[in-house]
Amino acid sequence: MSKIGIQSAVLNSAIVLTIFLGGMALAAQSPTAKALAAADGEKPGTRIELLELKRVTGGTVMLRFAIINDGNQPLKFGYDFAQQGTKDFANVGGTYLLDPVGKKKYLVVRDSQGNCDCSKGLKELAVKQRVNVWARFPAPPDNVDKIGVVVPHFSPMDDVPLGR
Repeated sequence: MSKIGIQSAVLNSAIVLTIFLGGMALAAQSPTAKALAAADGEKPGTRIELLELKRVTGGTVMLRFAIINDGNQPLKFGYDFAQQGTKDFANVGGTYLLDPVGKKKYLVVRDSQGNCDCSKGLKELAVKQRVNVWARFPAPPDNVDKIGVVVPHFSPMDDVPLGR
């Protein structure tokens, strides 16, 4: 094979690889799984989609959700998603789980300095953007298989299946 033929083959392979990786990146960004639940926000055009709610090791529950801003103004985090009475800022520490049968509220797990075990350092969410976030909670009793999820400034979501 000539030098030009080899260069052409390498260039074609690089183009195919670039297209493939670009497609993979787009697929990773787009939601592929059906949301467990969804809720509209107080600000027009904002919503959340629960992506995962399951028991994990250590007697905790992991919640993953997406915040979507299809409104016409940026969504600021600041203290808006904080747990009152904490030093929370730019995180989702004010999110909680609600067991209506056991009449118990489960707050986000915190470390010894009071920092939430959740997404931190959240920046302003631009118009037509989404961000995936998470928070960890103490696990409810084993017989609880559905629970409410409350995220500040969004409608509460009841009877969300709690996976294992």
